[in-house]
Amino acid sequence: MTPMAEFPHLRTGAVMQYPARRTLTYSTQVLRFLDGCEQRYREQTGGVRKWIIQLELLEEREMDTLDQFFRSNQGRFASFSFVDPWDGNRYEDCSLENDEATLEFLGEGKGRLTLVVKENRG
Repeated sequence: MTPMAEFPHLRTGAVMQYPARRTLTYSTQVLRFLDGCEQRYREQTGGVRKWIIQLELLEEREMDTLDQFFRSNQGRFASFSFVDPWDGNRYEDCSLENDEATLEFLGEGKGRLTLVVKENRG
């Protein structure tokens, strides 16, 4: 069995830069009946975490690492582990939210990339 991939760290050891954002969302289904009453239920057992990772002033090595990570995951196809920088918890089943990533080269040795990591919940 091959080990689970992990989201890459920057040269500083961090996985994201400030300003950083994370969200927690719940998915609730509402059924409305003809008599006007409603029934609600959760589609998942808990909230889904997302981390918006905005990276700026990346060095070329960091850009290559992130590009290779994106390609090896084939966008949102594969899963990986991610350590939440706020609480240090490791989430074993995460994926990228999009199949597209735009790595912008701002000049020699400087790049920018935004990725959204989401926790996979069944």
